[in-house]
Amino acid sequence: MLPDALAPRPSHSRWLPTLLLLLTVFGPISMDLYLPALPALTAQLGAATSVAQLTITACLVGLAAGQLVAGPLSDRFGRRGILLIGILAYIVTSALCAISPTIELLIAARLVQGLAGGVGIVIAQAAGRDVYSGGALIRFYGRLTVIGGFAAVVGPLLGGLLNTMTDWRGLFVLLALIGVAILVVTLVVFRETLPLERRTAGGFAHTIRDFRMLLADRVFVGAVLNQGFLYAALFAYLAGATFVLQDVYALSPQEYALAFGLNSAGFMVFGYLAGRSSEHWSVRGTLTIGIAVAGLGAVGLLAAGLSAVPLWVVLASLFALVGGVAITSPPATTIALVGYPQVAGTASSLLGMVRFGFGGVAAPLVGIAGATSILPLGVVTVTAVALAGVAFAALGRSRPKAAAPSTPSAEPALH
Repeated sequence: MLPDALAPRPSHSRWLPTLLLLLTVFGPISMDLYLPALPALTAQLGAATSVAQLTITACLVGLAAGQLVAGPLSDRFGRRGILLIGILAYIVTSALCAISPTIELLIAARLVQGLAGGVGIVIAQAAGRDVYSGGALIRFYGRLTVIGGFAAVVGPLLGGLLNTMTDWRGLFVLLALIGVAILVVTLVVFRETLPLERRTAGGFAHTIRDFRMLLADRVFVGAVLNQGFLYAALFAYLAGATFVLQDVYALSPQEYALAFGLNSAGFMVFGYLAGRSSEHWSVRGTLTIGIAVAGLGAVGLLAAGLSAVPLWVVLASLFALVGGVAITSPPATTIALVGYPQVAGTASSLLGMVRFGFGGVAAPLVGIAGATSILPLGVVTVTAVALAGVAFAALGRSRPKAAAPSTPSAEPALH
């Protein structure tokens, strides 16, 4: 029988779920919090707009690469030590961002800040796999999706509010203070979730073998690629929605913020419902519905790019796209990680790297035709969702024998 409460095993603090959810926030919020202050930052450091935007790209690249490095290290040395190193690096680099005298130093600091932030994301997923199983595991991944949507809402809005009280340097000081608070909580709450007997042995060669094992599993690769393409569509939305709604449909900044908040709220709600649906109904069925909903939204955006449509059609399409991606996240994460308790960090790192990496590639593509065309956003999102569907169709229904879960009876049925 599946557990009814989302609680870690008795050897861990009851506050562990809250901490793991927080760890997924402080990386992505680093990318969003200072965005309202970006124009002032650009002017103060005497940088070109395109160069200043590299501070966003550097953080995004860091978030992807940080997960790829931290995951295998945590499988070998344990979660707690790697997490503490990542949080300390985050605090130091956030402070360095605050005092950066040049745009070049700021870009470099942002890259390392992203690397450190990626540690929190991958440790949260891997530690969740360490301590949860069955329905509680699916529910946990659903809540990770919810908190990710919450961070997307809070980041820009909180940044806009704080920008009225401090400059961009003060915002980075705030991020450093957030890092200090998370460090204190981690020291108190986070006990090691990966015991010595479950850690991987060997050095770089063993890590390469783990990657090869994962990449040889069609189920794992299909789930990861599915998420990579869907998050490419999501990042395309994040990069293009402001131009579509404000430049094409002439929404005011307040109206855009309302639409953005509504979509982010939808992301949270659908992510939560997807976790419950995956637990009580079907993991694969929930994933199928998510792809279909995201596809409906993408087609709506493509139609808007090919002919004039009312504003409500675009708003509904954006909402469907974002909601569909949220629906897919808990079941796809479960499919990818459930079979690999022994290398959960490495598996999580590949999943996170592909999500952010594909997103980073897709985001600039929506501006190809300038700020007054919806067509690139429609083309990118339709293509991405279609490829996500192809990846899901290639999933297969069984894993290689070597990749089978170590405790099958405790795992959710991936039907």
